[in-house]
Amino acid sequence: MEILAQLFWTLLASGRDVLPIAMVLFGFQFLVIRRPLPHLRNIIIGFVYVVLGLTFFLVGLEQALFPMGELMAKQLTDPVFIHGAEANSMVENVRWHDYYWVYLFAAAVGFAATIAEPSLIAVAIKANQVSGGVAGIWGLRIAVAIGVAFGVSLGTFRIVTGTPLHYYIAAGYIIVIIQTIRASQSNNRAIIPLAYDSGGVTTSTVTVPLVTALGLGLATTISGRSPLLDGFGLIAFASLFPMITVMGYAQFGDWLRKRRHKKGESQ
Repeated sequence: MEILAQLFWTLLASGRDVLPIAMVLFGFQFLVIRRPLPHLRNIIIGFVYVVLGLTFFLVGLEQALFPMGELMAKQLTDPVFIHGAEANSMVENVRWHDYYWVYLFAAAVGFAATIAEPSLIAVAIKANQVSGGVAGIWGLRIAVAIGVAFGVSLGTFRIVTGTPLHYYIAAGYIIVIIQTIRASQSNNRAIIPLAYDSGGVTTSTVTVPLVTALGLGLATTISGRSPLLDGFGLIAFASLFPMITVMGYAQFGDWLRKRRHKKGESQ
């Protein structure tokens, strides 16, 4: 009965959240554009699916993703798991290299969650269609996933060491600016807006819950860390580094093409 009550209240909350969107869309359609909506019945059914999908997704987050992420963070940072028999004699100071399993788990979660991200799949398909097949669907998805994996892993390193967040973000955006300038001066200008959008789509339905749960779990279980100050910030890493890897992917491909062209001319 408890799960049914949670589903009911979440359904009401989801309907309340979707209602303003429906009011704006229908309001502009009927009051500003003043034209009837084609396939109105299908649109209404679609809104019902949206509400139901949000309901089940939010309940799933509370029942599975958040608890699982926090549990994995707790287990991976358990002194018994890290130090074994020496757990009772461990010092208070955190040694960052003892948490290599945390970094590996963070990278794996970031990569897997991004590959499954629906918004990224949609962007990759549209980019492939608009570019006439030049922007490969899997190439873009893997490039973004690698960026998220590296970013989330680096973010967990920041939580473990307790170093300031703005150092990493500032350094990352300096790299993005340099890459953007170089790409704008070459044949890769089209990759710039795609790379920026690829960073944004990582903050969506699958990646955010898992990464947030991991960050909060780490900050809660590691001694001396604040869940509020240290637990958040991983999403910033997940959004920043895909821009670097997508532009790097395009620039590396351009370098390979130039190299092959030079070899062809020399032969």
